[in-house]
Amino acid sequence: MKFPSLYLASKSPRRRELLQQMAVDFAVISPEVDESVIDGEAPEQYVRRIALSKAEAGKALLSDADRKPVLAADTAVVLNKQIFGKPVDEQDARTMLKQLSGQTHQVMTAIALAFEQQLESSVSISEVTFAELSEQQIDWYLQTGEGADKAGGYAVQGLAALFIEQIRGSYSGIMGLPIRETGQLLIRMDSDSEQ
Repeated sequence: MKFPSLYLASKSPRRRELLQQMAVDFAVISPEVDESVIDGEAPEQYVRRIALSKAEAGKALLSDADRKPVLAADTAVVLNKQIFGKPVDEQDARTMLKQLSGQTHQVMTAIALAFEQQLESSVSISEVTFAELSEQQIDWYLQTGEGADKAGGYAVQGLAALFIEQIRGSYSGIMGLPIRETGQLLIRMDSDSEQ
């Protein structure tokens, strides 16, 4: 399967790795987008809105002659409808991990693809169950610094795997770019553009 070359509107090394795994030819661009949650906004609406905003902002960075699609994504950890973004500091990360301890939470990743007049999106929702975490385990994990820039304060593909009892859904979606949904969106947009 051959995917079109594109721009990835993300600084995430995980998203780059996942696109490389798909054998997609891409270049990275870094649009600036306000990721604040709007009062009363549902988590799924939030991640979709941010991914679409990133794709549109990324497209706006390109010249008119540059006719490659722009792929963007946004991930949020959600517990009891509360959105956990990236922790602002270590105390925020500690609070998140304490809340996730012994609970099943959702990880929502929205992807968006902007190309010419088309703008499409998809949302992957997975469930992650954490074991009960002791204060010592949380202290140890915080000292690694691994979750400092990740939604929910942890990295599923890293040392936090030691805390995870069960995953239901898309592992790549939890990492930040659901491969199946991304592939489907790219194929659909590529076939639409050929018509």
